[in-house]
Amino acid sequence: MGENSWGTGEQKRLKSTAGGRGGRETRSRRRVLQAAGGAGTLALAGCLEETSLEGLIGSTEAAEGPVTVGVLAPNPDGDFVGRSMARGAEVAVAELNERGGIGGRDVELAVGDTAANPLEARREYHRLVLEEGADVTVGMFDSPALVHVMEDIAEQELLHLTTGAATTVTSQLIREDYESYKYHFRVGPTNEIDLGRGTVDFVDGIAPDVGWESVAVLAEDYDWSDGPWSVLQDDLDETGLDVVLEERYPPATDDFVDLYDPVSEQGADVALVAMAHTGTDALLDWAAPPSGRPYPFAFGGIHVPAQLPSYYDQTNGACRYTFSQISATANSEPGPLTQDFVSAYESEFDENPVYTGYTTYEAVMLYDHVVESAGTFDEDDLVPALEDVSFEGATGTIEFYDRDHEFAHDLQYQGADTLFFQWQENDDGEGVQEVIWPDEHATSEFVSPPWL
Repeated sequence: MGENSWGTGEQKRLKSTAGGRGGRETRSRRRVLQAAGGAGTLALAGCLEETSLEGLIGSTEAAEGPVTVGVLAPNPDGDFVGRSMARGAEVAVAELNERGGIGGRDVELAVGDTAANPLEARREYHRLVLEEGADVTVGMFDSPALVHVMEDIAEQELLHLTTGAATTVTSQLIREDYESYKYHFRVGPTNEIDLGRGTVDFVDGIAPDVGWESVAVLAEDYDWSDGPWSVLQDDLDETGLDVVLEERYPPATDDFVDLYDPVSEQGADVALVAMAHTGTDALLDWAAPPSGRPYPFAFGGIHVPAQLPSYYDQTNGACRYTFSQISATANSEPGPLTQDFVSAYESEFDENPVYTGYTTYEAVMLYDHVVESAGTFDEDDLVPALEDVSFEGATGTIEFYDRDHEFAHDLQYQGADTLFFQWQENDDGEGVQEVIWPDEHATSEFVSPPWL
């Protein structure tokens, strides 16, 4: 989660505002970005030559005009993950404007296409801050891109609420230099270590009910899976299951027969996976291998492609019985804002969001919440407000680890509240993401593949 790219495309700017930008002034405390290398340097140099310092920095008086939310998303025109980010924020902005905006000011949206690339992410961050005058930024799906932009977030002293990337490097920076990096918070999903913890808790909770006694662990060898892999290796034994195989396979893998044959030979009841880039090839080789006989073990874990609401159709139903961790589904209600958000999203876009839509929506709503409760737009007042916040959003309760925690400013792991779903087929022959764990959020029970 928060690592796989689903394509590239042209940048898109979305504007949702009751009026123009009409004379909006940037806050006086915002500093001009240091020029970046390459094309970014030339672009910024042009801006600084043609724009007065006073115009860029603004006055000492309270800002007027719209509040601008900047969204950083991979290919928001074509990538499902990036599109959900942009559209989730758009739903939030429309809802806030209907309620009178943030702090009595209209809200507008500016979207930057990170192209799943660190350099492009930085260029787009520069554009959103300098040209669009963003008051807050949200989004960021790729961990390398987020890490690359952290210096700019610190330089600008501007809040950034991450809604996709799972890296813990950001927390390390905050612990090492709090005053510089304190402006970063991860709204969702949980970080890479807590993703692993959630998987262990799921297996520990559901295994006795579904009859799992032995497990094989398979993880693609990408940076994003380092955290889950380490946790599964350290903690899975404590569930009492027999771990019969652990395999970290190469990124270029597209044929899984040689991996699955040993899993089957060892008699594993379930293959517990961490897959993003290789997930679809792995799924198809499990459910429809060359032999024509599906492999005799359950399949799932952290499977990023399966989180897409359209995945059942994309795989012609081959993902049926696959399970995965997720922040929310269209028919679940982990938080009080879930179903209202889903209804608004479906009504506007005629499709369901992927998890980044939920987290980006609630990031914008969270920003409104802390601005209204703190009575200010000043970041140095909003940071402690966020550190103390308890906000009921679209994916559950949002609270952050404190500044001295190992995972400073990350979304707190809520233990058994982490959702796992399974692709199932309803009476109309349609694929549905049914939550199977934990029990308090379940919309269905786990269904064992009929060939087991």
